[in-house]
Amino acid sequence: MVLKKKKEVQVDAFFLDQQQLEKLQGFSRAEEQNLASLLLRCAQLSNGIQQIQCIKQIIPLMKKMDQNSACDPMVKACLDILGKTYFSLDVKNPLKKVLASSLNGLPEQFWKLAVQSFVCCLREELKTTNIYLYRKVLDNLASCLEDFSLGRATIKNLFEEVLQFLQKTLLDIQEENRQNHGNRIVQTQLMHDLLTAIKVSMMLVQKLQENIQGSFWKHQESVVWQSMCSLLKSSTNFLMDATLLQTVQTTSGLAFILFTKAMYEPTEELPSLVNDLLLGLMKHTGVPVWFMSNCETLCMEELPDSVLLFLCHGALAMLDWKNGSMGENGEKLLLDIASVLLSLSSELKESSMAMSLSRILAIWTNSALAALVSGSLNLKMKLNGNSDVSGKLLEYIYTHWEHPLDAVRHQTKLIFKNLLQIHQTTITGSNEKPDPFFAGLIMHLLSLEWHVKGKYVSLGSLVECVGTENILQLDRTIPVQILDVMNDQSLAPYASDLLETMFTNHKAHFTLSFQESTWIDQWHDIWVSPLLVILCEGNHDQTTYIIDYYLPKLLKCSPDSLSYMIRILQASASANLGSHSTRGALGALMACLRTARAHGHLELSNIMSNGLVSTECIRQGLVHQHNQVCIDALGLLCETHRSTEIVSVEEMELIKFFMLYNLNSQSPSVRQQINSLLRKLFCRIQESSQVLYKLEQNKTKQELLENSAKRHPLVILQQYKDFMSSICDRLFEVLFPGSSHPTRFSALTILGSVAEIFSVPKGQIQVFQLDQEIDSTRVQTLIQCFTSTFEEVKVLAFVLLMKLRDVAFNLQASENLDLLFQAAMDLSTSTKPYDCVTASYLLNFLVHHKGLQCICLGKWIEYNPQMDENTSLSTVEKNTLAVIKLLLMNVEEEIFQAKKSLLQAAASFPMYGRVHCITGALQQLPLNNLTLVAEWKEMVARLILMSYKLSAVVSPVVQSSSPEGLIPMDSDSESADRLQMILHEIQPQDTNDYFVQAKTLEEHCKVETEKLAEHRPMENICTEMRGKERQTCDVTAQMVLVCCWRSMKEVSLLLGTLCKLLPLQATSETSAGLITVEQVKNIGDYFKHHLLQSRHRGAFELAYAGFVQLTEMLSRCNSESLRKMPEQWLTCVLEEIKSCDPSSTLCATRRSAGIPFYIQALLASEPKKSKRDLLKMTMKELISLAAPLNKSSSVIPQVHALNILRALFRDTRLGENVMPYVADGIQAAILGFMSPVWAVRNSSTLLFSALITRIFGVKRGKDENSKKNRMTGREFFSRFPSLYPFLLKQLEVVTNTLNSEAEALKIHPSLFLLLLILGRLYPSPMDGMHSALSMAPFVPFIIRCGHSPVYRSREMSGRALVPFVMVNEVPQTVLSLVEGLPDSTSPCIRQNNIHGTLLQVFHLLQSYLESKQLIRSDFQQGLGDIITSIGTKLWLAKR
Repeated sequence: MVLKKKKEVQVDAFFLDQQQLEKLQGFSRAEEQNLASLLLRCAQLSNGIQQIQCIKQIIPLMKKMDQNSACDPMVKACLDILGKTYFSLDVKNPLKKVLASSLNGLPEQFWKLAVQSFVCCLREELKTTNIYLYRKVLDNLASCLEDFSLGRATIKNLFEEVLQFLQKTLLDIQEENRQNHGNRIVQTQLMHDLLTAIKVSMMLVQKLQENIQGSFWKHQESVVWQSMCSLLKSSTNFLMDATLLQTVQTTSGLAFILFTKAMYEPTEELPSLVNDLLLGLMKHTGVPVWFMSNCETLCMEELPDSVLLFLCHGALAMLDWKNGSMGENGEKLLLDIASVLLSLSSELKESSMAMSLSRILAIWTNSALAALVSGSLNLKMKLNGNSDVSGKLLEYIYTHWEHPLDAVRHQTKLIFKNLLQIHQTTITGSNEKPDPFFAGLIMHLLSLEWHVKGKYVSLGSLVECVGTENILQLDRTIPVQILDVMNDQSLAPYASDLLETMFTNHKAHFTLSFQESTWIDQWHDIWVSPLLVILCEGNHDQTTYIIDYYLPKLLKCSPDSLSYMIRILQASASANLGSHSTRGALGALMACLRTARAHGHLELSNIMSNGLVSTECIRQGLVHQHNQVCIDALGLLCETHRSTEIVSVEEMELIKFFMLYNLNSQSPSVRQQINSLLRKLFCRIQESSQVLYKLEQNKTKQELLENSAKRHPLVILQQYKDFMSSICDRLFEVLFPGSSHPTRFSALTILGSVAEIFSVPKGQIQVFQLDQEIDSTRVQTLIQCFTSTFEEVKVLAFVLLMKLRDVAFNLQASENLDLLFQAAMDLSTSTKPYDCVTASYLLNFLVHHKGLQCICLGKWIEYNPQMDENTSLSTVEKNTLAVIKLLLMNVEEEIFQAKKSLLQAAASFPMYGRVHCITGALQQLPLNNLTLVAEWKEMVARLILMSYKLSAVVSPVVQSSSPEGLIPMDSDSESADRLQMILHEIQPQDTNDYFVQAKTLEEHCKVETEKLAEHRPMENICTEMRGKERQTCDVTAQMVLVCCWRSMKEVSLLLGTLCKLLPLQATSETSAGLITVEQVKNIGDYFKHHLLQSRHRGAFELAYAGFVQLTEMLSRCNSESLRKMPEQWLTCVLEEIKSCDPSSTLCATRRSAGIPFYIQALLASEPKKSKRDLLKMTMKELISLAAPLNKSSSVIPQVHALNILRALFRDTRLGENVMPYVADGIQAAILGFMSPVWAVRNSSTLLFSALITRIFGVKRGKDENSKKNRMTGREFFSRFPSLYPFLLKQLEVVTNTLNSEAEALKIHPSLFLLLLILGRLYPSPMDGMHSALSMAPFVPFIIRCGHSPVYRSREMSGRALVPFVMVNEVPQTVLSLVEGLPDSTSPCIRQNNIHGTLLQVFHLLQSYLESKQLIRSDFQQGLGDIITSIGTKLWLAKR
């Protein structure tokens, strides 16, 4: 049940100029409507939708005209105006499509006249010379070519001119793009214009083929030929230009093949030409001169990988693969494209390229299917499932079916499905049953572990080919195995999809095989009975995911199975009530009923009246000790298939019963589900009440109601009102002071839903209104919720009060408002951090009160009555400005005092609270639509200045080398002096109890402060609020530090908010902006300074939050100087890191402090659709710095690089863009681990940990050896091919240090890391097929690692060996390991060697037996040899 909001269609009206209007007025007639008067009336309308109605009347009117009307000058004038109107309308305006659709029905006698008018208009359009107006012309050309016969005829008449315009457009845009290099906004616009121009060129060639058919234009003097040559040359240049957007290059690949196909003769030779281009076999002899001159760059011996990919795409999409029209050359090209694409799969690792490659491979399989229909026997043999091409495709599928990118996984699924269809097509007519290829695939897939997601998709595709019954014959327990997997949410969707495919196919099989319905019991035994067992006894996660994913699909397939489920569960419901950990039969029954009702398979009233389920049974469910059973019982009452179904009295009573016991749930997920379900119930009440109101108004439909419900509409509406009123009473009742957080959260969330759903739209009666239930006590209750220490409670209370603010303010006396305002000001300077959050919400609530200034603010600041006279000025803007002014005055005074005594400030008036309230007030203002622009400009300037002053006061603490204890070690004399002054106040001791013993501010502090206060320029509200008597305050160094870093945090967030929310003043002349370019630059320098200098994590983490807001604004602003700032900052900081300058203030400890955050913010702000040049440049620089230094000059740049790389690899916003650098990162981490410097080893360890998570995913279980965070060796080395030789070489180096003859313990530093990576791999039954990478070279080295004197290394080598030994080699490897154990006569016996070897034997055999491989005869023979060999080594166990 989902509420859908109606989307309003916005249609911009068109307007005619004065000359056109006068012309229409001259032709229009008052006595009868003619075409001119209709157009005139249409043009005078200001509503676009009304204009659409007028336009639709044009053609019917023209059809009524006689044959001679074509000569009427009025018609000519009207058609001219229609033509100009059509070309002036925006491409997205619905009016344009309506006009085109109408003109498609133009009577024949007006056709020639209309074409002339449109030709004239289009000719004027083609004269456009402004590059930035080309897009409008291109859009018009595209519109003419799309389902618009008149437009197509117009372009046909101007074919040469249009071609020349497109030729000029491509060249002009290319040149303009070159001149605007670095201006991202302009370049992005030009890229999209270029893409449109290429697409229009292709549409022109495709849709007007009759204009370029034949050979009459294929000579050098022909204008068409010259234009086509120019288009071909441009598409070639775009294809080879790596600086363009990938979409432009891809489309250029399509255009290149299309233009070549149109121009090349003989067409039979075209596949050979494309083939030679792809394979780099282009010979200059025999190739036309025009092709060589225009496509010279493509005829090089070696093309870039990306260009090959786009050419393959072009060939597959633009050549005709059906009907065998290209003959043997076409078949050869098809096979060669496959080999090129599969070879590229190991080269192209960038996420965008990987996605394109998978999509193009899927297109290849579609083309292969089309070619097979009329293909030769040779093609069928080469595309058979057992062929080399199919084998390599399968290898690609197995490598990519668990790719991190969802798009790649989806395309891999399509490739597999098409591959099965290709094989089926090649064996059509074969009598061999079962097919060996399908049988082998099924065996391989079933032998895989169930944690492999690709297994589900592939088995689902196979089921469609071979049927469920054939798979169940191999293993009848498959349904139960799949259901057992569903306790993992990441696997549950895949498992449920496979089960759905299987049981649907199985049902269809039974239906066809058996005439009667005798098969249903057998079907229930296989698919329903295991489900019911798990629902009753399964764990929480498993049952939840089965109910969410599997049960709805099962009921959809077989709704009749519901009665079977109810019967089975009802029989044991009373005996098996379940517990806190299991649902029992009662819980399973509730889940089945809820799902069935939500999907429309049953009516609750029917099953309750029939006695299938009693009210008492539902009551038991509503208070069940298992949380999810309560939720399912509530869902049964709230969720319905129809959103207008009337809520019965029984349902309302049960809901009230539920509310008595379940509002204090400790589980956040349960609270969320309760709110979601009750929200659905309230929507039902609201929507059904509207139906009831309409029925009541329309008495003639009274009988319909009597048939559907036996109650009178007004009676039901009153019951609704009473029910909602009692619900609200209950919710306000539990909001007493001191109530628990879960109770408050639940009550406020539900009240918020009530207020939102039962709001009063115009012209609609509501059955219930929350504001009618509100009184002053309840308003006070909601305001008291602001005091909660949980911010989410404050947010909920604030949102609810905002919805009820008119009523809330009317119920509050002015004295109460004054007290609330005073309380907010007091809280804003409290030493408890959460108090300032309370103050912020209170102030944000109070600024909506119209009388705030005269009631509260008049005491503190000068009241300006002229503001009240300004009717256009909003209350919120006026009050917010006054509140911010007051807060700013206070904080400026407090900063003045903090300069004298930071200790006093930390103890009595920490300044961060005021700044937090200012930021909160700014965030709820519509800053792009302010009235008091001059006042706000002044305010912004003051806020920025205040931020700098506050930062200057507190920054020495957070930037000191040891902020936690304030032990000054800074070399900078100025900061050292400032710290000494602060230390003089705090007087730290050298004893360990310094941090727990408080320092007391004596009375003389008060005297000093009072003396300072005498010199203040204005009255200080803070002092007045605190009163004359000051209490002595206990202060520790931590309090000073908290005051300082929170102040830094709030300043950063305030500056970030100002940059993000305020409109930018681009030049000094413009007055619309509130913040100047110079101010933004200064703020950027401020962030740069503090991110690179702060040592306290809290300070630089939150400075980062503000800096991110600034960089996001910079990336999309129009000022070129601002837009280039991130790049300049990045270059500067990288240069400083590389320089090793001793005077550098960059922090080399604390994981490089704020430097990684600084670089993260700069890189994450790059536009997502850009080429990510900054990221690429930075990663290359950092990787080169992270490599071990040959000289021992300085390791600081290496440490910084490792720390920054760690942050970048962990950043989810960079996502797949950093994957191409993972292999280099692993190499840097492993080599850095061997550094003699501890700092490098420490940073390398952290980087290695981040990379393991990035490669294998976040660890989701406690089992260290779980296969969930692992991948097959083939997949690992295909995704990171450069790690294959590196790991192999490092493993060789490591094993050379393991001298088994020496007694000394000799461990290579990188041994652990290597085994950790290799141990994360696991074998796959698919390994060894069509793979270029052999795992064999690793085996002897890993076996040697098993001789390590360190126990953990021996254990890890045992696990690491498993993925490198192919399944068919396990017996031989185990036998050789056993035979390598010492005999009783051996002179030297090493226990470590024996233990390591036995561990490797154990893990190999365990993995083989767990992999569910069918025991083959050769393995049985090998097992016999192993047992015999072990028999000879039993003396080792008898010593």
